[in-house]
Amino acid sequence: QVQLVESGGGSVQAGGSLRLSCAASGRTFSTYTMGWFRQAPGKEREFVAAVNWSNGRTYYADSVKGRFTISRDNAKNTQYLQMNSLKPEDTAIYYCAANNGDWPKGVATTINYWGQGTQVTVSS
Repeated sequence: QVQLVESGGGSVQAGGSLRLSCAASGRTFSTYTMGWFRQAPGKEREFVAAVNWSNGRTYYADSVKGRFTISRDNAKNTQYLQMNSLKPEDTAIYYCAANNGDWPKGVATTINYWGQGTQVTVSS
């Protein structure tokens, strides 16, 4: 059974930084892509970033390009999302996600595995 456990959310002022972590367990992830989605109140869950576990290729939503960086540590089965220059519109619950194959633009309805979510709040 795949388990994804996030950590690192919190509250920060606009312009600040946070780093999210997601520890994965339960199987070998060599053919997987892992990433992050977020969901703000009243909005649909949206793709943020992803990393191909095998080749390290990274993908980003246009809204976070240049500000967020996704990375992975294969030995620890852990992925990270470094979020810089945070804006109030980045406020959301952030969910770790994992699915087999490559997904450059993640679609939430196709994701099989989710973490429990971690709150990120950015104040102006």
